[in-house]
Amino acid sequence: MTTNTPRVRFAPSPTGQLHLGGARTALFNWLFAKHHHGKFLLRIEDTDRQRSKQEHVDQICESMLWLGLTWDEGIVYQSKRLDIYQKAIQSLLKTDNAYRCFCSKDDLSRQREEAQKRGDGYQYNQACRNISEDVIEQKLSSSTPFTLRLRVPEKVITFKDRIYGEINVNTSELDDFIIARTDGHPTYNLVVVVDDDDMGITHVIRGEDHISNTPKQILIYDALVLPTPEFAHLPMILGPDKRRLSKRHGATGVQEYRDMGYLSEALNNYLALLGWNPGTEEEIFSLPRLTDVFSVEQIQKKPAVYDEKKLQWVSGQHLFKLSGKELMTGVRSIFPDWQKNEEDTYIENVCELLKLRAKSLTELKNISTYFFKDPKSYEEKAVRKRWKNDSVNSLVKQLLDELTSLENWTESGAEISLRKVAEEEGVSAGKLIHPVRLALSGVSAGPSLFAMMKLLGKETCLRRIETALGKLPTL
Repeated sequence: MTTNTPRVRFAPSPTGQLHLGGARTALFNWLFAKHHHGKFLLRIEDTDRQRSKQEHVDQICESMLWLGLTWDEGIVYQSKRLDIYQKAIQSLLKTDNAYRCFCSKDDLSRQREEAQKRGDGYQYNQACRNISEDVIEQKLSSSTPFTLRLRVPEKVITFKDRIYGEINVNTSELDDFIIARTDGHPTYNLVVVVDDDDMGITHVIRGEDHISNTPKQILIYDALVLPTPEFAHLPMILGPDKRRLSKRHGATGVQEYRDMGYLSEALNNYLALLGWNPGTEEEIFSLPRLTDVFSVEQIQKKPAVYDEKKLQWVSGQHLFKLSGKELMTGVRSIFPDWQKNEEDTYIENVCELLKLRAKSLTELKNISTYFFKDPKSYEEKAVRKRWKNDSVNSLVKQLLDELTSLENWTESGAEISLRKVAEEEGVSAGKLIHPVRLALSGVSAGPSLFAMMKLLGKETCLRRIETALGKLPTL
């Protein structure tokens, strides 16, 4: 099916949170639609009445909205469309493209066991495919349970996948598969076809685990005399151990990443790189930029491998682009009461100074603690290395005296004072920089010492250095 205005859909089952694989599928559909000025639709496949929950529907929608993947029309719920599926089933029966199968579970189990004994792959033996109308009426009169099966013709199904190329499947590899269960409820392959046609879907972009369903669905399109959409199947996402991505590899739900402080644009950016690339060296994308350059043809066939370090790098690049004010707002979106008693301008300056060192909003919050509270302890390894004995105290005490008399408290003023003491004592500047950083922050790494000193202010710096002189060395 071709059209100037593509219509695509994302169709999650509300049996859990939106995971990374689903989010990538939604993203690729959304990008395809927006790139081609088409429509992106959302369908909730909630026919599993036991596992489907409204809380999961809400969570999926919330996650998609957070990612910026808005849908263009009202949400379609499969659970509200059972009458439409029944009409399709009756149409297939009427045209003899489907038939009733009265084989019991015991019958089917026996067929399966016999196939195993022969060493054959199991296929339904079509025992009910050609039974007479009299037998059917007799079975119905006695209320014998039945399923509905599609009458699969002998042919070769050929379709062109936008990612994997031409795929050919001989129907001899398929059996007359079930399209409705004994309780009358339709199966996945039938409802998907009916829904996609009813919603005017032109392109089906989904995970490669659905490739095996595609020939069956094409048969149903043909039996219902419906136009077949184009297909594109996305490669799997694997964990670092090359096994399918799951909870054992860490957080997999979109909301978990949001709550950990990742930016939505960063997660979109990283998800796009899982199986797709623009054919250039460009790696950092905004959502509008992704929309401009996205192409299904640039999706790779091989599985994508989840790499948390790459995600953190991408996230850090996006954080760095934000202003201190935007970062403060972002942290407070997760931690509403964060530093409410501090001046916003000071917090914004802290965020600006630290943003190069943070990979998420949560990390930014955590590494900023010493800008708001005096350190209660000092990194033990750093103390052993940078504040070994009382000779360090002597150096730091001289710097304290120099800083106390410093009238113009600036980055350059603090640096000049430190280097002056180092030169007078015949030591490298590092002999003072490292212990002073430890005194001010309690940790061994951070932003420029002199930028930190300017931001903390003279009073705080002098107090913290004096406190450290009284506590260190601790060994």
